[in-house]
Amino acid sequence: MKKSPNPNSHAAQNHESAPHTASASPRKALVGLLVVLIVAVVLAAVGMVARMRNDRVLARTTQELAAPTVIALNPKQGTPVTSLLLPGNVTAYTDSPIYARTSGYLTHWYFDIGAHVRKGELLAVIATPEIDQQLQQAQADLATAQANANNARIQADRYSGLVKSNAVSRQDTDTYINLAAATAAAVRSAQANVRRLSELQSFEKVYAPFDGVVTARNIDIGQLIDQGAGKELFHMQAIQTLRVYTNVPQQYAPTARRGLKLDLTFPEHPGRTFQGTLVRTADAIDPVSRTLLVEVDVDNRKGELLPGSLAQVHFKAPASTPSFVVPAAALIFRREGLQLGTVVQGNKAHLVPVIIGEDDGATVQIISGIKADDKVIQDPPDSLIEGETVTPESPADSALAEGK
Repeated sequence: MKKSPNPNSHAAQNHESAPHTASASPRKALVGLLVVLIVAVVLAAVGMVARMRNDRVLARTTQELAAPTVIALNPKQGTPVTSLLLPGNVTAYTDSPIYARTSGYLTHWYFDIGAHVRKGELLAVIATPEIDQQLQQAQADLATAQANANNARIQADRYSGLVKSNAVSRQDTDTYINLAAATAAAVRSAQANVRRLSELQSFEKVYAPFDGVVTARNIDIGQLIDQGAGKELFHMQAIQTLRVYTNVPQQYAPTARRGLKLDLTFPEHPGRTFQGTLVRTADAIDPVSRTLLVEVDVDNRKGELLPGSLAQVHFKAPASTPSFVVPAAALIFRREGLQLGTVVQGNKAHLVPVIIGEDDGATVQIISGIKADDKVIQDPPDSLIEGETVTPESPADSALAEGK
């Protein structure tokens, strides 16, 4: 027998499943919201990471772009011999003004400027009539003194013979002997006066005191000549050998020894070199310039060089300490003194104080402050400071960048 469905049981089932359906819907909504929040957090985190990475890249790029690009190279080793180019003053070996030793009128001169004369050659003649007359008077006085002396000697000899036989008194004899001595002294005095005036008369003729060239003539015929150094008659210079004076810096003074051979160049002789010999030094440092005065003699028998000109003395001395050569543009001039910029730790600027030696304008010699393995910045920017980050590159990289 078939049972008929129970309507009440179906309604009861529907009534029991309704609460389950109502409780599942809020749970799904919560899960969805949670998923949305997780996605939002993930997206936010990804965005923040990307922004932080971009900030770091931007900061690094900005820093790299702000760091100056420099060329840093090792310094070149200096030569073991230091070569100095020193200015030298060329003077004649003997330089003498010639003055008159007597007064009178110039009657003749024989050599003009540029004339080469030998020692003892007659340069000029001065007329001195007063000296001539004084000499004649002195010669006459000498003759008188000699006559008086001869007479006194005869009388003294006569009385000396007579006194032995008591024919004359001893007093008269002594008087004539003393008179003979006095007149003999007068003769010697007159002779000295004659020699003095003869010497003055000999000064009427002006002779060359040495072999040389006449570089000045300040007189002419008929001029009144005064004795002494008031007016120079001629000026002579001996130019067969020339003296070149130069000043050697104090640090190289020990190497300036007598007999050292030095090369000399002159602007009027381009491409030519003359050799000189260091013959003497002052043996004292000038406290003002801190240099040693030296004399270099150079042969000039051909007459190619002129006194009064400027010479360049090539002085070579062994280097006392290792030196390095860097471009002059690498030097930094600040109140702290001369400095060079170097690169340390790969990209950090380090400023070091240096002492320079020879400077030829394009390069300078560094004698203290750097080592052979230092990286020297070749052309540092004016704003370079200690510890600043720099971007070093090689000259090849720099040339490639300029080519691009």
